[in-house]
Amino acid sequence: MNSVSPTLFSLIDPYVYQTLLTIVGREVTVQTVRGTVRGNLKTVMPDHVVVESAGTPFFIRTQQIIWVFPSTTTYKQA
Repeated sequence: MNSVSPTLFSLIDPYVYQTLLTIVGREVTVQTVRGTVRGNLKTVMPDHVVVESAGTPFFIRTQQIIWVFPSTTTYKQA
């Protein structure tokens, strides 16, 4: 009997990943297929980013990102 194991297939855009790495620690606005998240870009990984907004980390899959806008102003978090 042949056993079939599940395979994870993920597309990673190396250009987006490398660009996001250059703005870690900055305030950003991230537009996703579900809406917008504004906050501090804490972490960038090949498959996701972490944006902290009002003390809450949002884990956003890179595949769900439509665009990212680094802010020129700093927002104070509550």
